[in-house]
Amino acid sequence: MVHQTMATSTTSASSASSKISPMKLTLLRLVMTALIVGTLAACSTAPAPSPSRPPAIAPAPVPGAVFVPGDNGPLPSAMAQPKSRWIPVRWAELPGFANDALHEAWNAWIKSCERPAPQFTLLCGEVRQLSIATPEEQRAWMVARLQPYRVESPEGNPEGLLTAYYEPMIDAARQPGNGFTVPVYRLPAGHGARKPWYTRQQIDTLPEAQAALQGRAIAWLRDPVESMVLHIQGSGRLRVTEPDGSVTLVRVAYAGTNDQPYQSVGRWLLDQGATRDATWPGIRAWLAQNPQRTNELLWANPRYVFFREEALDGMEAGFGPKGAQGVALTPGRSIAVDRQSIPYGTPVWLASAGPQVQLSRLVLAQDTGSAILGAVRADYFTGWGQEAGDIAGRLKQGLRLWVLWPR
Repeated sequence: MVHQTMATSTTSASSASSKISPMKLTLLRLVMTALIVGTLAACSTAPAPSPSRPPAIAPAPVPGAVFVPGDNGPLPSAMAQPKSRWIPVRWAELPGFANDALHEAWNAWIKSCERPAPQFTLLCGEVRQLSIATPEEQRAWMVARLQPYRVESPEGNPEGLLTAYYEPMIDAARQPGNGFTVPVYRLPAGHGARKPWYTRQQIDTLPEAQAALQGRAIAWLRDPVESMVLHIQGSGRLRVTEPDGSVTLVRVAYAGTNDQPYQSVGRWLLDQGATRDATWPGIRAWLAQNPQRTNELLWANPRYVFFREEALDGMEAGFGPKGAQGVALTPGRSIAVDRQSIPYGTPVWLASAGPQVQLSRLVLAQDTGSAILGAVRADYFTGWGQEAGDIAGRLKQGLRLWVLWPR
């Protein structure tokens, strides 16, 4: 996959906490205070520590840092991951920690607790209880129970790259015709018997590939470029016109690929010298001027994605598709990461400033993607629809990350 403040449908922390009885609220605040000043046992085995050494690149001053009460104990050792190293820091290093609307992230955290990493299993009961706490209580709990680590490359570079992804909303038809000619396929028959499977160009042109996909279409789209966007994002929402004329809203979720390598069509255009703007708006502008080269562009990426259909109603409509962790993504609070740098289910503090968005917030590492590689690398889930797509299509800017690990 290639993956502002997102508008999410959540109840405010203040109104939620008003449902607690005075006695329970007092007790909860006392527990928070005790957690801050108490000595807390480690809840699980942490990754193996590595010898601490000064970073090769000194981190830049962090704007918006403030003193955090209760954060005055000794710092632990640095920790090593296969593709990154984690440097322990004070909470004051995290930009915007005192200001983030944490309750917006709590739904994403509770989702992660449906399939928690072993190190977070014991904390998940407390996370669920704190869903009705005030932001101050949530912040105090985090300081008491979690240790922030700055994520760096093995060479000590804390700077990385942020991009974004989303769920496109696309009109579709259950049957081909009337301009709907581009299929969205389920996994083909005998998919596992041939690896890699046919390339994108072969799927579009070879009779034997098309025979294997006979009867496997979920729905049909109008635009091959919309199909490519759907493949790159990995999931989407379809407004499907049924044979009787009714319209059904469904999700098509990632089911597998043809096991061919992913190639960026934007990179292909840059290498051709065809454009200087490799964002999706730039790609669409180039195609509008060169419609006869559409297949040439699409076939530059041999990878092809197959989907499965999922119902989209009730609470499911308020969340994104399931990420690689196996839990539903939350707009503005879920990220895709390189799992060899940050394990799935880890709460992460994300800071990124650029022309598209200004972000300093709590997010959860819940997904991955073929292009999401490296120590300080994240794909930010923006949600679904046109506005989310506009952000995701252009977002490419600097990034810093801090993992929040159990003490």
